[in-house]
Amino acid sequence: MPEGHTIHRLAADHRERFGGRPVRVSSPQGRFTDSAALLDGAVLETTEAHGKHLFLGFAGRGWIHIHLGLFGKVTFGDAPAPPPTDTVRLRLANPDAYVDLRGPTTCALITDAEKRAIHDRLGPDPLRDGDDPDKAWRRISTSRTTVAALLMDQKVVAGVGNVYRAEVLFRHGIDPYRTGKDLTEREWDAIWADLVLLMREGVRLNRIDTVRPEHTPEAMGRPPRVDDHGGEVYVYRRAHLPCHVCGTGIRTADLAARNLFWCPGCQTR
Repeated sequence: MPEGHTIHRLAADHRERFGGRPVRVSSPQGRFTDSAALLDGAVLETTEAHGKHLFLGFAGRGWIHIHLGLFGKVTFGDAPAPPPTDTVRLRLANPDAYVDLRGPTTCALITDAEKRAIHDRLGPDPLRDGDDPDKAWRRISTSRTTVAALLMDQKVVAGVGNVYRAEVLFRHGIDPYRTGKDLTEREWDAIWADLVLLMREGVRLNRIDTVRPEHTPEAMGRPPRVDDHGGEVYVYRRAHLPCHVCGTGIRTADLAARNLFWCPGCQTR
């Protein structure tokens, strides 16, 4: 499932290609046909992201709410657009570009009130200006749930996925099995600030890189990471490989139906 930086990048890409102009809206697959007819020819006024939720705002006609889930894919292209396949849930097009959406968990036309309800149930997002990390801290500081599980709970912190969860805990030396109530406020403030930094870089580079300059392949004389997800990381999907910092084998375990990765040598706090 894409992490929050990808959704913010998609919001920017939609805004750049289609913002402020009328767009043709269609649903070749047919599951969004009625809503597409209401929006066809309207101006895409604004785009937003909150965590893993993407919102496309049409002047006076509501919002397309998109959640990619595990299988959703977005494909941009230049005009002229090729004939769409019958797997395309949503196509936006103008004289210069098109974008196709396939396989999302959610693609629905919603009202302002329905959009606000989605925001209200999500936690603060490190990539949203003005979001308050204290809102997350109030839940974390009283919770007996592990900090690793809390970071993945979108009601606590929005946009953090398996990669950022594993990497930020490593970068701060925190045992993923510590409970939220055992985390200090100073530690939480440092984690939040680091997420803001890392995820902004993720938006800028369109990939996740979490290693510090002294641990890059060039600095360490090691081969670069080869992985479909790209980016240099400390522990994510590095089970049983030696830690870049201490040499201990990276461990993995199942936590809340997701694979957790950590270094028992470095993450002792």
